[in-house]
Amino acid sequence: MSEQNLNKQRTRDYFDAVDRNDTKAILDIYADDGVLEVMGSTLISGTFTKSDLRQLAGAVLDAFPDGLKYKVVSLVAEDDCVAVEAQSSGMHSSGKLYENQYHYLMRWRDGKLIHAKEYADTELATDILCGGQRPA
Repeated sequence: MSEQNLNKQRTRDYFDAVDRNDTKAILDIYADDGVLEVMGSTLISGTFTKSDLRQLAGAVLDAFPDGLKYKVVSLVAEDDCVAVEAQSSGMHSSGKLYENQYHYLMRWRDGKLIHAKEYADTELATDILCGGQRPA
């Protein structure tokens, strides 16, 4: 199997781990120096190291008592990158349905995720995930 196809499968594995709310599996996918970069200027935007994710991932996923499910719409791979179009759906602990659309750019090295860049509807994230609060 080509490296691009392996990276596409690794990307699917990542979203499967999120669907299972399996924080350990999510963290195992990241390289020790891997980061998640959440684009935008919301309270949950920024660059998060694996150590940060170890502390935050469970809290974010726990805000969805019945889970946050992802549907991977399409994957395109080139070199060490996989571009992902995805959709999520889950009932937030606030009682609001959270359905967002995403684009991810995921870079892989030696079978581990080194950089995931996430683009999503930041207004929706602010409304539901941040309870309408914005950075100062």
